[in-house]
Order: sequence, then C-alpha cells, then structure tokens
Amino acid sequence: GDIKEMVQNIDYAPTFLELAGAPIPDDIQGKSLLPLLKGQHPKNWRKSLYYHYYEYPAEHSVKRHYGVSTADGWKLIHFYNDLLHLDFGTSRRIQNGAPVVKVIGKKFGISMRLGLIASGISLVIGVLMGILQAAFKDKVFDWIGTAYTVFVNAVPSLVSYSLVLVFGSKYLGFPTLYSTRNVSASSVLPITCLSLASIAGYALWTRRYMVDELTRDYIKLARVKGLSSREIMFKHVLRNAMVPMVQYIPQSILLTVGGSLLMERFFSVPGMGPLLTDAIQRYDLNVVQTLVILYAVLGIAGVLLGDVIMMVIDPRITLTGKEAAR
Repeated sequence: GDIKEMVQNIDYAPTFLELAGAPIPDDIQGKSLLPLLKGQHPKNWRKSLYYHYYEYPAEHSVKRHYGVSTADGWKLIHFYNDLLHLDFGTSRRIQNGAPVVKVIGKKFGISMRLGLIASGISLVIGVLMGILQAAFKDKVFDWIGTAYTVFVNAVPSLVSYSLVLVFGSKYLGFPTLYSTRNVSASSVLPITCLSLASIAGYALWTRRYMVDELTRDYIKLARVKGLSSREIMFKHVLRNAMVPMVQYIPQSILLTVGGSLLMERFFSVPGMGPLLTDAIQRYDLNVVQTLVILYAVLGIAGVLLGDVIMMVIDPRITLTGKEAAR
C-alpha cells in the first residue's frame, strides 16, 4: 500500500542494516523504513522536517526554498520572506542575470499603458452604446449594435485583428507593427484590437440589464409622476443596471493591464502577454513563479474592488451575511 509518513533518503541505510540483521549505530542519521513496509504506523515517527531546495544557477534556475515541511503542507519560510521584499530572484533564460522585477517591469509598463487606454475606450463606448440600444430598442441603432456584438463574438480574434490591420494600414496609414520609436502611431491598431471584444461585452450587458430595468414597476411609477425619459434612463435605470456590471469591470481592467498574448504577438508588442509562455518554454522558473503570483494578485484585487464598488453604488449590498449583519 501507500506510505503516507514523511521519509527521506537517509532512511535507506538503517533500513538495509535492519534487513541484514546488523546492529544500527546510535549516531546514524535516519530511521528504518521496515515498520512502515510492514504496514505499521509508529507514533514516534517524524511529523516535520527541515528542507533546503536550491538549484541555482543550474538547469532549472530555482531560487532558494528553505523551510519546514509538515504532513499538512509546505511552509516556505525564506521564499515568502523574499516575496515580501519583492525579491523574486534573477532570470536565467529570458534575460540572463537580470532581476526578475526588472525583466517584468519593462514589459509591464508597455502592457499597462495599452491596457488602460483600451479599457477606458471600451468602457465609455461600450456603456454608451448599450444605453442607446436600450433607449432605441428594436430600432435601427439597436440592430446595428446587435450585429456588431454578434460579429465580434462569432468571428475568431485573428480574423478580426487581420481586418483591423488591413483597414488601418492600407486606408489610414497606421504602422502594422509596434515600434518604440513611434509609440503613438504604432499603438493605435493594438489598442483598437484590444477594445473590440470589450466594447461588445459592455454594450451587450448594459443593454440587457437596462432593458430588464425598464420593465419594472418603479419605472412605470416614475413615468406616471411625470419624470422625463432622460431622468429615468440616467438617474434610475442606468444606476441599477450598472450594479451587477461593476463587479467585473475592475477585474477585466486589471487582467487587460497584465497583457494580451494574442494581440501582442500579432503586432510584435514587447509586453507581458507572451512572457509567461516564453518563460515556460525556456524553463525560466523564477519568471514563471513571479508571473503566476502577479496574475493571481491582479485577479484577487479585481474581485475585491468589484465588490467594494458594488457597495458604493448600492448601499444595500454588504459583504457580511444576514446572520453577521444582525
């Protein structure tokens, strides 16, 4: 059967000695595995052990991992201490000998700038487009907006990127590839491609939630009281429709800031997008670890910010359950 107890290589020597019937010296390290092999579970067996894992600079380029291993999990004492001091080690493949923070920092700045601009554009255009679709439901503008949303969601990203590339370069004269010498002009097409799907998403959900709100009784009462359509749309419908949407807006913005693999490869943008796959392919484990931690932090921060913004917009929403609220 399986042995769940914590064993080490140093346990082999006393095990072989006991099997051979030879005495085990008192000063020998390790314990005999014979009781475990017989299915016994000694109560005095080790519950924890100190470990040291370090392979640097070697094939895997793993920075120091010292700590105490227990049966319940791992406690990477020094590893977490380094994280608190933003010491993620050095890169051995992507940029040999350079600190990981420096390697990621240069690329993160490019992705952050493109991501923030694209997020701002898509949020404004998408929400405004959804408002107009809800206001002119089942009319020409609503049909056009719906057709755009269906097209963007149905067509593969590479196809839509290719269409933007051909139209933008041939008819508008924008550069086809990103260039650090001409940042403004060469950023237009990548930002446009980043914004396409987000605009469709914001428009779709804004229209859906606003149409749902327009059918509620309090809207009928507001119309009876003589409120204008403008007041109803912006003071009541839009505010209530935005409550379920704002929970996901910070997360989508933060993850967009983290880079887009497909877009950045398509336009040769030296950003964060391709960095994770490159680090995995080239076995740069320090860079992989740092990127995984970074994306996890961005995701958690986005969810938390979304919940906080929901509470600000609608004070009736709390982070505590009913029992805790009482």
